[in-house]
Amino acid sequence: MWLNKDNYKEYLKGINVVEVSGESCANCLTLMPILDRLIGGRDDCNLYHIEANNDTLDLIQKYEIHQVPTIMIMYNDECYVSCRGFQPEEILEIWLDKKISELKEIHNLS
Repeated sequence: MWLNKDNYKEYLKGINVVEVSGESCANCLTLMPILDRLIGGRDDCNLYHIEANNDTLDLIQKYEIHQVPTIMIMYNDECYVSCRGFQPEEILEIWLDKKISELKEIHNLS
């Protein structure tokens, strides 16, 4: 699901992983299927994408995105933690598991 300034509040409920990418970013294109694999099997969060362009400039500024790819772990529409740049799948999986667990603990979610 692609987010934009008109729909992001509707979808960003609970725990979400949001990948911010650029149209011509090779690392972004490589990262998308990895995130789909890692998040697709989970039932405790959703995966969304934001394409960094003029139509999403408000969101890019709101979340202070300065580099693509950027991965944000969010609770509702607040960013809990983010990482920038391409990450190897094994490292990304460990990071996602740890940060999602932390966020669930903070908000007393099972």
